[in-house]
Amino acid sequence: MKPLVLDLPYPDIADLSADARSGNIISFGYATTRGEVAAVLQYIYHRFYFGLTDKDSAETLMSIALAEMKHVDILGSAMLKLGTSPRYVQFPNSCAYFNTSLVSQATSPTKMLMDDIQGEMNAIADYKKMLFELKNEKVAAVIQRIILDEQLHLETLKNMLEKYSGK
Repeated sequence: MKPLVLDLPYPDIADLSADARSGNIISFGYATTRGEVAAVLQYIYHRFYFGLTDKDSAETLMSIALAEMKHVDILGSAMLKLGTSPRYVQFPNSCAYFNTSLVSQATSPTKMLMDDIQGEMNAIADYKKMLFELKNEKVAAVIQRIILDEQLHLETLKNMLEKYSGK
């Protein structure tokens, strides 16, 4: 199974250097309640329920989860290079550790898909806010590339919801 991502390269982060401000900005896409780690957990949880009745939709959700895992890897690696620890905390340099309290616990197909769509819309909005704050063009390019994947996920989920709404 492959991640559901666009067939475009991600900007190289190998030459990023210390920039704690940029690292702190992108950390909000990493392990907050609306970040990539939460998205991975939500898609896997929903995949389990879809797997009971709809293997194709379950596979699609897992492909999206794999894409979000790729984003976790990119963001965490970039944060480390920028001088920000990729810890699982709600805010940079805090002790408020990540928790799953806002990961959707829905179990009906329509509600799961609505929650997943809302998550993608939130992610896109949050990443766009980051772009306004970022001054580091290399980091901004990474965020712009991730947004393209999130837009693909959003369209995919909307198509899945149409399928379930028509049943």
